Amino acid sequence: MVKVITYGTFDLFHEGHYRLLKRAKELGDYLIVGVTTETFDKNRGKLGVVDSLVTRIENVKNTGFVDEIIVEEYVGQKFSDVQRYNVDIFAIGSDWVGEFDYLKDYCKVVYLERTKNISSTFLRQTKYKVKRIGIIGNGRIAERFMPESKLVSGLNVQNVYNPRFESAKRFADKWDINPYDDLEKFFESIDLVYIASPHETHYDYIKSALEHGKHVLCEKPMVLKQSQAEELFNYAHENKLALFEGIKTAYCPGFRKMLGIARSGKIGNIRNVEACFTKLEKPYTRELTNLKFGGSFTELGSYVILPILKLFGTEFETLTFDSINAENGLDLFTKASFRYPNGIATATCGLGVKSEGRLLISGTKGYIIVPAPWWKTTDFEVHYEDPNVVERYNEQFLGDGLRYEISDLIAYLNGIDSTDFKFSYKESIVMASIMEKFLATSR
Repeated sequence: MVKVITYGTFDLFHEGHYRLLKRAKELGDYLIVGVTTETFDKNRGKLGVVDSLVTRIENVKNTGFVDEIIVEEYVGQKFSDVQRYNVDIFAIGSDWVGEFDYLKDYCKVVYLERTKNISSTFLRQTKYKVKRIGIIGNGRIAERFMPESKLVSGLNVQNVYNPRFESAKRFADKWDINPYDDLEKFFESIDLVYIASPHETHYDYIKSALEHGKHVLCEKPMVLKQSQAEELFNYAHENKLALFEGIKTAYCPGFRKMLGIARSGKIGNIRNVEACFTKLEKPYTRELTNLKFGGSFTELGSYVILPILKLFGTEFETLTFDSINAENGLDLFTKASFRYPNGIATATCGLGVKSEGRLLISGTKGYIIVPAPWWKTTDFEVHYEDPNVVERYNEQFLGDGLRYEISDLIAYLNGIDSTDFKFSYKESIVMASIMEKFLATSR
């Protein structure tokens, strides 16, 4: 008898799960399925699991393919189970290719073809629908999105669009999804669009996606004009569509905790915020060669503006910019200075000048320091007049952080969390107005 074993969360049971179990069963005579516990999923960084363990086990059992179900509770259990159950074949989805090659010394390892297209007909069985995602643009941030998306329950990445088909195809082949250079066809089998294309293309792609009835998650800066942001959010609200700007820091638990401490009164009334983010880019990159939309502020400004808007609000009195520019006119280093009725703030960013990247929040009773990389907040300290009194806080930051914004959007769409307080549409509109003002003064 040939024994086969496979594992999964099997949350919001869908067509991809069904086909995976069917293929696994066809490999042998006896199929064992390991279903993960909520604790194990949390510890390995998977977010947004909806169904209970009992429900997920029942859904797996109801397929009729499974001979035995076990519960996966800890890292390293797969190796133990292979030996304990005398497994001949370990099977797992092809999106994990290479991850479990270490088991080849103990059994045969088979990576099963994933289901590229999840049928909406199949999904009508569930209360919460698995969101079918298409990606526009396949550069560096899209490459980070793919592994992060695997760690959020309730979604399936199906398509990628690029007007240059060969580029889309290379990306699609790597991640086992469908490539498109035709937007109409791209939109046909998805519910949600993730936009990771260059800044200047965002407005047109968002508008097209919304007009096709698709929800949108767009990388920062979402758009570069206030009127565009207002138009798109109005359209989304009128048509009951979600439009999220993807500034990952806003959705991360460490940053949320830090904001809570800052607002709690521990450091008194906040009077000053200083945020800095710099990195050194090669001179030939898009960020330093795109004369109309490149430069440090359009690339990094969203990050350093974020804590200022969250702590002081959107009603600043004055805003000024100072930049150090390259020979081609693009800013290598920019400092934006804000004046509020009861405080001041500076947002500093650079691609050609390196500085200490920290976040400092000053209050009437003390101050908070978040060391670099504060945009991936894990640790921060609260200091007071007495230098011997220091309070230290920490929070986990998982992977590249994109899973947090993805998970929040999926929860929003499923009605689990119906607020946008982590980064509101009003803040997004103000962010666009700041970008517009900067470009008007620097180009």
